[in-house]
Amino acid sequence: MLTTAWVALSCLTFVLGYVLARRRPEPPEGGPEAEAPEGGWKGEATYATLHIAALAAPALRAGLHRESARKAVRHLHALLGTYAVAITSTDAALAWDGPCTDEVLSHARAVLGSGRAQVFAGEPYDAVVVPLTVDGKIVGTLAAFDAELSAALVRTVTEVGRWVSGQLELAELDSSRRRALEAEMRALRAQISPHFVYNALTTIASFVRTDPARARELLLDFADFARYALRRAHDFTTLADELTCVDRYLLLERARFGDKLRFSVQVAPEVLPLPVPFLCLQPLVENAIKHGMGGRGGGEVRVVARDAGPEAHITVEDDGTGMDPEHARRMLDDDPRREGGGIGLANVDVRMRQIYGEGYGLVVETALGAGTRVRLRVPKARLSTS
Repeated sequence: MLTTAWVALSCLTFVLGYVLARRRPEPPEGGPEAEAPEGGWKGEATYATLHIAALAAPALRAGLHRESARKAVRHLHALLGTYAVAITSTDAALAWDGPCTDEVLSHARAVLGSGRAQVFAGEPYDAVVVPLTVDGKIVGTLAAFDAELSAALVRTVTEVGRWVSGQLELAELDSSRRRALEAEMRALRAQISPHFVYNALTTIASFVRTDPARARELLLDFADFARYALRRAHDFTTLADELTCVDRYLLLERARFGDKLRFSVQVAPEVLPLPVPFLCLQPLVENAIKHGMGGRGGGEVRVVARDAGPEAHITVEDDGTGMDPEHARRMLDDDPRREGGGIGLANVDVRMRQIYGEGYGLVVETALGAGTRVRLRVPKARLSTS
């Protein structure tokens, strides 16, 4: 991504030089070269170039299709200042601004076949057509039409084409990231511990004869948990919904372990509407029960969510046997896909860092015989991913 951004910046720098050259005032005839006043044509041209590029970029970051091309082409036309500009895919003219000749598709096919920028003579306008590429593959062309073609214009159209390709590369990276997150969410749902499902259903079955009303309540709790965990959800949910899922999970586990399992949930009301990553708490509670029930006398699990100004601080703690800190570190460093028996801490840790940045991974505080506390921080204003 850094390479793509650097190429895009280099292309804009070249285009800026072209715009400066075209907009530079001519010196008076027979007189010395005109001096630009402070903040004059150089500043105006710099601002105009960067501003126009900024207007075109969001559309291009959506990928190459008719709607994005339609939104971007008029800004590219203003950037180049030619008679007309057109954008094509590999098989169709997607959008144009200014009178566009019928030859644009034949020009595009020639460029698609050669893989190189080409100049075409025509009446009344000549054309410069350059390929648009994504990951080394040609996905379309950019064509500029003008009455007089110069070497500077050809180079500039080529650089603008490279900049457009850079934006399309970023669009593909965004799309790939979204697909990866969606696949991760599907895998996440598939990792709901089969042992938990088996144990929950076995526990419910044990109450069917002895306490049918309790069995019915637990079955409804299990249905609510499954509906939430397996739904087609976005990447985010609210902390309130996440805590409801945790509550259903704890009720089912309490039915299994009886009075041996004790739990408490303390939440500041102001953080309940906070958006949080989907299924970020249940794995921590599952881990706490797993380690908290290791002692002979059972265990206690505590969930606390408090307001901390620009963030919400959430802790999941157990008073169980704890673990060696080095083992906890290996749990976070492990490949989330290899972690068995449930979603696992590593999966939550990776997602938190992907979404909010490296400083927002899980913090595990533990020692042998001292229980385990897992802390996570959630910004109230979602940070952009890198």
